[in-house]
Amino acid sequence: MQPGHWQTIVRYGYFPFMVIGLNGAAFFIVANGHSYAWLAPLLALAFATSHIAERALPFHEEWNHSHGDEQTNIWHTIVYEGTSLTGILMIPFIAWLFSIKPGGLIGIWPREWPLLAQLVLALVIADFMFTFIHWLSHRYATLWKLHAVHHGVSRLYGFNGLVRHPLHQALDMALGTAPMAICGMPVEVATLLGFVISVQLIVQHSNVDAALGPLRNHLSIGKIHHLHHVNWGKEGDVNFGLFLTVWDRMFGTFQPEPPRPITANDMGIDDVPQFPKSYREHLAFPFRYTPGTPYVGPASAQPEHHEPAHRPMPTTR
Repeated sequence: MQPGHWQTIVRYGYFPFMVIGLNGAAFFIVANGHSYAWLAPLLALAFATSHIAERALPFHEEWNHSHGDEQTNIWHTIVYEGTSLTGILMIPFIAWLFSIKPGGLIGIWPREWPLLAQLVLALVIADFMFTFIHWLSHRYATLWKLHAVHHGVSRLYGFNGLVRHPLHQALDMALGTAPMAICGMPVEVATLLGFVISVQLIVQHSNVDAALGPLRNHLSIGKIHHLHHVNWGKEGDVNFGLFLTVWDRMFGTFQPEPPRPITANDMGIDDVPQFPKSYREHLAFPFRYTPGTPYVGPASAQPEHHEPAHRPMPTTR
């Protein structure tokens, strides 16, 4: 098959395969009572598909080159998925701890709904909560220090979608998903929710110039999310959504087009142009970094002063 044909397949098939195909396969596995272990190879297939598609149709060829971040991103992925799995395994304990009973005040989750309807409800709630937490993380310095680990990436590709400081992920889970578990969300729904979110993070950050058609301004992926990651001062404080842009429209933070073309070198944080590379340094970063002050860590030299990206408002410090 000629290269142009591969590019056409990727352009029009990448998004449907990842979002509909893989999530549909995961739903089939869970809905039919098959072992959840089958979700692991599906997630591996998501990473592999992203990697292959990025070579066929990249936004920026430079993002396909190694930035010395692969090993660290693998550790982030292991910790992220391990933490998510731990949260799912905690649901039966939460149900016992809060004595959740269907029909009670704590137990209002609509377990009688079809599984797909419950998943859609969970996704809507999670999308709003994660968007709100994301917005707060750019507004308050303490949260930004944790969230900055995600914004320190110098390129966007599928494997850095799960880059999170564990403390920030714990905050996401505590405020975004734990309330649903307390309300009685079943393990099946939580498992599917975690899988769909992981696939979304891969798609959202993958270096694939996929066609979205009329959905382009309604989904928080592709160029919409690229603008959120730019190192242009506070110009990146837009497009906070995880799945949809509807919440950004409500918050007044939706920006469909960048004020100028985004280049391959426009990712990262202005006051940390040489972001640390190792996972250990990522863990320590929030405790060494002061927003608005050039960062000098164990593996970085003194950078020139830049206008800091995503600098929290002075009134919130």
